[in-house]
Amino acid sequence: MKVKIKKLNSEAKTPNYSHPGDAGMDIYAVSKKEIDKYVEYGTGLSFEIPKDHTMLVFGRSSITEKDLAVANSVGVLDSGYRGELKMRFRRSGPNDYKIGDRIGQIIILPFPAVEFEEVDKLSLDTSRGTGGFGSTGKK
Repeated sequence: MKVKIKKLNSEAKTPNYSHPGDAGMDIYAVSKKEIDKYVEYGTGLSFEIPKDHTMLVFGRSSITEKDLAVANSVGVLDSGYRGELKMRFRRSGPNDYKIGDRIGQIIILPFPAVEFEEVDKLSLDTSRGTGGFGSTGKK
């Protein structure tokens, strides 16, 4: 799949896979902005995501070595968005990413068009039933 990408900053790096077979492509910080208890990193990139696809933005595993947590858990970029890809993190200490660091990873996936059908009753005839919040591990 080809995805159009626009560099908004001369320092921006095109996302890339670190290893063959990786699902996520690394994204890099080209700007950093402090906003109250948040740190916002810009990638200097905008995308033309194909119709019926979305870009999911995740933190990297290296975040466990930082005093940061992705503010919205997983970012969702819709195909109509043309602004800069940014990531915002909650800060809990001084250890954070620097300009040029890999700050996250992206995955572009197709999604089905969903149409809901309102009904009076759902089938409960499943092995899980209505159990939630860890109930599948309990006996």
